[in-house]
Amino acid sequence: MLFISSALFVAFFVSILTIKVLLPLAPHIGLVDLPDERKKHDGAIPLIGGISIYTGVLIASTLFVEQSQLLNLYFISSALLVFIGTMDDIYDLSVAPRMIFQGIVATLMVFGAGLYIHNFGNLLSTGVIDIGSYGMIFTMLACVAAINAFNMIDGIDGLAGSMSIVTIASVAILTLLNNNTADILLPLILVVAIIPYLFYNVSTRNPRGKKIFMGDAGSMFMGLTVIWLLTIATQNTPEGEAVFRPVTALWIIAVPLMDMFAIMLRRIRKGVSPFKADNGHLHHICMRLGLSSRQALWAISALAVLFSLVGILGEVFQLPEYIMLIGFIVVFCLYAFSLQHAWKFIRTFKQ
Repeated sequence: MLFISSALFVAFFVSILTIKVLLPLAPHIGLVDLPDERKKHDGAIPLIGGISIYTGVLIASTLFVEQSQLLNLYFISSALLVFIGTMDDIYDLSVAPRMIFQGIVATLMVFGAGLYIHNFGNLLSTGVIDIGSYGMIFTMLACVAAINAFNMIDGIDGLAGSMSIVTIASVAILTLLNNNTADILLPLILVVAIIPYLFYNVSTRNPRGKKIFMGDAGSMFMGLTVIWLLTIATQNTPEGEAVFRPVTALWIIAVPLMDMFAIMLRRIRKGVSPFKADNGHLHHICMRLGLSSRQALWAISALAVLFSLVGILGEVFQLPEYIMLIGFIVVFCLYAFSLQHAWKFIRTFKQ
């Protein structure tokens, strides 16, 4: 217990220290978010949350987590994303360089670390579905999708951080329920390293002028972290056996995943780029309904927790995988339909 407590203290302390060091430097290097027609915040906000989380996790893991090639490749891949995310935060890069770096990271994950999703479990009650080496292509696409899912959902204070905590904490809970205490430290370090960022991002006790954002560096890092943890937890690897079934992963990453796919489908139907920013995300809908940014955060976080509980309880009670899959598809269809017709609902609601 002392060992774990020490690791968590280091992650928390380093994350806070990084924020305090970068706060006065960010404006001088252009690492700030300026308000515009889509961003209604006041003043230039430092985009240093992601760097602080990465630094806290890196130092704590180096000191306390058992070192392995897998862990080293995770931090190398994460460093690449934090770098390109930071460049994007400063220079507002186009989609192409971001996608190139995401593709490189996905390649490192699959071919460098040897991590890929090939076993989908007994989804159809006809036996285990295993796509073998085709899983490499699937995992590369899933990696890019997860990175962009967390990048897209980072639209209001605290949302990307809260979604990350819900998913990573769910992985930790399922790992603990599987009596696998050896692999629980990294998820715990990740959760604790996010907390200082949330304080500076959403807390009403945070002194005025010290607000920070996660930035693309942070949201992309969170997306990679989530897909990396989920792949390890759902697949048998040389490092250990699967902790929970693949279908469970859908539920504990449900909100970012459904929001991304629903939004991209809507954009494609409108004939615009699926990566073109708009005001159609779930948090935008919540705020159009009259919720404040803080209320929208609580509502969406509660929804994410509810979905994660469905996944965790389905795993605990070994609910048939096809039922969990059908349930997820039904929920996704309802979600996509609601977003598609959200403005009609809002007009009716406000009449």
